Amino acid sequence: MTYFLEKCHSYYDDTTVEKIILGMQKRYTSFRVNPLKDKGEALEEIKKHNLKIRKAGIYENAYILENAKEEDLESLDCYMEGGIYLQSLSSMMPPLKMDLIPGHAVLDMAAAPGGKTTEMAALSMNKVSITACELNKIRANRLKFNVDMQGASSVFVMNTDARRLDDFFSFDEILLDAPCSGSGTRSYTEEGFKGLGEELVAKSVKSQETLLKQAYKHLKKNGTIVYSTCSIFKCENEELVLKALKGKKYEIIPISFNDDNLELLPSTINGALTIMPNAYYEGFFMIKIKKLDN
Repeated sequence: MTYFLEKCHSYYDDTTVEKIILGMQKRYTSFRVNPLKDKGEALEEIKKHNLKIRKAGIYENAYILENAKEEDLESLDCYMEGGIYLQSLSSMMPPLKMDLIPGHAVLDMAAAPGGKTTEMAALSMNKVSITACELNKIRANRLKFNVDMQGASSVFVMNTDARRLDDFFSFDEILLDAPCSGSGTRSYTEEGFKGLGEELVAKSVKSQETLLKQAYKHLKKNGTIVYSTCSIFKCENEELVLKALKGKKYEIIPISFNDDNLELLPSTINGALTIMPNAYYEGFFMIKIKKLDN
């Protein structure tokens, strides 16, 4: 906990840090309806079980569960048949800022367990070709399971390290939801901060830099990268982006969302988005980058 507070105070003022701490609480369960599988039955089934839901502001198929937990949804047919997908609101956001133009080749560099991968397939109605990479075999198998359950037929799963893709691969769009310290998703308890320290952050930064450099390498000219983490530490976010892309020609495409429940932290890059943790959203970072050189 001491490390977390020191790190936050190095980036944010005292008032902001106090708000971050207050926001590190239990969050509402959220889910999205999957149009690849659902034809209207999911919400009807949820309402029949007297589960109160309301729409989230960021996305027409995103919902907040007001009076129940994940387990209450996991027992429903709509969940077991892929009609809905349990996913945090913050996690839903990066795919919403992908262009997903029909015919585009898309890379998801760190795809497991598949929430963002299958969301992109749903948003595009399987009209973009998505290559989803996962190094760990067990996690890759879980990714394949979720892809099949969600009806994401446009997704090709590769059990490989995205940092070592062959040079002949090139993509129009890349989603890099990078492995990170998870500093934005933890609960404000000693147990919640277990494992969070200099070693984990340094390891995360090293991996993130390599992944982002590789993403840029495999991106076509005028293509876009959406880079995200579930961290609120700038060394994994703004500072990382500037360091990894130093000397490259690129532009930042501004990101914004309209939701009264969404609170933002100050960012040092215009157009980037850093989300304040609260009862609805996890602490999160997003930036969209357009490649201008070859």
